[in-house]
Parts: sequence; C-alpha cells; structure tokens
Amino acid sequence: MAPVPLPLVPFPADVAVQNGPAFDLAGAGLTGETDAATALRSLVAARTGLDLPDGDGIVLDVRDGGPAESYVLEAAATGIRITGADAAGLFSGVQTLGQLVRRDGERWVVPAVRIADAPRFAYRGVMLDVARHFHGVDTVRAYIDRAASLKLNVLHLHLSDDQGWRLELRSRPELTERASTTAVDGAPGGFYTQDEYREIVAYAASRHMTVVPEFDMPGHTHAVALAYPEIAEAPVTDVITEGAIPVEGEPYTGTAVGFSSLRVHDEATYAFMRDVFAELAGLTPGPWLHFGGDESHGTTPEDFAHFVTRASAVIADLGKTPIAWHEAGAVAGLAPGTIGQYWGFATPTDAAPRHARAFAERGGRVILSPADAIYLDMKPTDDAPLGLTWANGATSVERAYSWEPTAVVDGLVEDAILGVEAPLWTETVASLADIDALAFPRIAAAAEIAWSAATGPERTWDSFRARVGELGPLWTSLGIRFPALAEVPWTT
Repeated sequence: MAPVPLPLVPFPADVAVQNGPAFDLAGAGLTGETDAATALRSLVAARTGLDLPDGDGIVLDVRDGGPAESYVLEAAATGIRITGADAAGLFSGVQTLGQLVRRDGERWVVPAVRIADAPRFAYRGVMLDVARHFHGVDTVRAYIDRAASLKLNVLHLHLSDDQGWRLELRSRPELTERASTTAVDGAPGGFYTQDEYREIVAYAASRHMTVVPEFDMPGHTHAVALAYPEIAEAPVTDVITEGAIPVEGEPYTGTAVGFSSLRVHDEATYAFMRDVFAELAGLTPGPWLHFGGDESHGTTPEDFAHFVTRASAVIADLGKTPIAWHEAGAVAGLAPGTIGQYWGFATPTDAAPRHARAFAERGGRVILSPADAIYLDMKPTDDAPLGLTWANGATSVERAYSWEPTAVVDGLVEDAILGVEAPLWTETVASLADIDALAFPRIAAAAEIAWSAATGPERTWDSFRARVGELGPLWTSLGIRFPALAEVPWTT
C-alpha cells in the first residue's frame, strides 16, 4: 500500500520531506508576528492541549519579496521557521503547520519538511446566503475561521433576497424595519446592525479574508417591495414552476425564484440604488460590491439591460469594482472591468459561456462557481437530510474535486479567471451545524482547486481523499461537525 501523503489541504506547490527526526512541540516556544502567532497558539491548543509561550523553537517572520500570499515553511528537530512574503502568506503558512501536527506515541510532533508555497488564484472564496435563513455574527465568524483554515480568502455575503433584507442602512431604514423579520418556512429573520457588519469585516480581515457584500437586483427584490413598494413591480407569478406563490405586500417565506423586479424606468429606483450602494461602499473597505443580476425572469431583457448598465455604473462611480452573476454578461453597456460570476454547470449549457466570456472581453475577469461542482448547498448524497438536488443531482466529494477551472468556459484563459468561489445557499440551512453538514468536506475540494496547481503528483482524487481523511481529527478538535462521508477514508 502506498504511504499516505502529508495531510495538507490545499496541497502546497513544493513539498520536500527531509531526513531526520521530527520537531517535538512539548516545551517549544514561539516568537514572531503577533496575529499569526495568535492563530498558531489557538490551533496548537485546540489540537494538542499544549501552550506555546514566548520563546525559542518556532519563528514566524515576514520578509518582503516573492508572490503575494506565498510562504516558506522549514521544520527540523531543532526548530521551525515560517517566512511569509506578506502577512497573508505567513498566516497561510501557520494553517499548513497546524495541519502538519500529528501524534507520535505520547508526543505531538511536526515532521521534518521544507515547503515553498503560493496560491494559483488571487480570489478564493466562499459565499454565505444570510437572506433565505439569517445567520448571526457568531455563526459568520465561525464560518470565517473554517474557510480561512483552508486558505480561502474571500467571504461573499448574500445580504438581500425575496425573503429578507439583512443590513441596517441609515439612508433607508424601512428596509430593516419592514423587510427583515422573516425567512424561509417562517423561520425568524434578522439583520446586522452597522456595528455588527463592521465587526464581521474586521474579523475577516484579521484572518486575511475580504468581505464582498451583495444586494441582489433587479430580481430577488420582494423584500425591497415590502419597504418601498413604490419602486417595485408586482410579482410575476407565471414564471414560477414550483414553490409557494408570492403575494404582493406580504412577506415571502417560500423558495421560488425569478418573480420579483424593481421598476426599471422609474428614477426613484435609481435614487434608492445609489443610496444603498453608497452606504454599503462606505462600510466596506474591500474593492468589490456585488449587485446580483441573476434569475431576473420577471424583467424583460431590454429592461434588464437598462438596469444592469446603470447599476454597474453606480458602483464604478463609487470607486468600487462591480461584480454580477453571469447573466449580466449579455449586457453590452456593462461598466468596463465588471467582474462576472459564473454559476452554470461544469459542462456549460445555453448562452452561459458566451455571457461569462463577455466580462473578460470588456476588461473584467470571471469568478467560477459551477453549480454542479461547487455549490455547497447541493446534497452530498442522495439520502442526505439537508440540501438540494437541482444541479444535476447530489454532488459527491469526488465530483466536487474533479473539475478544472480553465476547462469550464471555452475560450476563457487562466489570466481571465479571477478565482473560484463555493456558494452556500441556505434554503435548507438554519444553523452552524447545518453549514458544517453541507460545507464539509467539499469546501476542502474548493480550496484545493482555488489554491493548488492543476497538475502534480498529489493533485489527484486518490491523494485528496486520503489527505482529507487524515484531517478528521484536526477538524474534530476545532469543533467542526463534518459528516463522515463514505467516499473518504477517515482517520479517528
């Protein structure tokens, strides 16, 4: 039987196992950059129960030079040094070290190894839908920790949908006063105060993650209609093929899509849009604002084009880079440089690839989120109690791993791909335990596809499943309630 590779996910660019004894964590001290040191102490304490006081043994250092987010980790019996090209690289090196810690009899050790590593894509994201079911600050913080441990560096928050509006805006207070109290199936709603949103942004930044907020428009806006009915069209119910039928003026707690729209030719709509995105821009230090643009079945193509043109321009004029779902690529007037997010299948259908390519052709780039590979809300098995199956049925761990970003959209070269994002829509997800049950272990597949090179001796399904299985004890120690799916040979 071949030896199990080092349990590293995502797998590094270059790994050389060294001859010589392992480093013993007992009695080891730690010196170096504060944030990374705090993260490492927390990891080691959770995994081993050991404390790492100030002192010799492990050195964390930042030295300018090298690709962004890159690091070098060197471990020997005499000590460990992690050198990052920047603070984010050092933080990534700490996550790698946390995965290397293993038990050797009564000792906790780190094997002798040299790792030189850097990410493939700059944008490596997860999305959390807090509109269908609301998730409070503590849950979002926990999800940030889980994502950051796998070197994911973007949190996309889906902050509005037909079921609710989830962020306090002082320019438009009726949004949370009238449109935030409900969620899918009558679950309690909720919203983030501005201070809570700032707390999320700051916490993400402390883990070297950027928050990308989304207000979805012109569809997915039934909640907006509850607060500002004068800028909303009546629901277009003949586009609904399944799910509860919405009623004008009443909260929506079903899961149908495509029926809502804003009044595209009313200037009051654009006054609203400028207000909400200007305030959002002021709260969000990151470079991107997402304005949705998907599933606008209740809006004619001409009206959709008119709205998207103006929405992208508003965001660009605020000094931010707009992001939209790939349907917006059909619009010739889209602001130059707008980023497209592709959510079609790994083998595209219809006009989706043409629309995705259009973003690159107009000076933007593309984020890949193929729904039948990387949507974490899909059931992992046919009999899973949570999740959906519309994206070609249940998505196994193997299918989540076995796709290549450059092979999805014909003609979209690697330089035109900003990165990869794994969305988690929450029609069936009401708690952190639910998030864990659907995200893990498939979130690890998304992380490896986004970080690691497309080829290499360990960039295979057999290697990946073995490495993920070895991470089971670490995930358990971190409080992650992952399902022990049969595809993975779990270590206990």
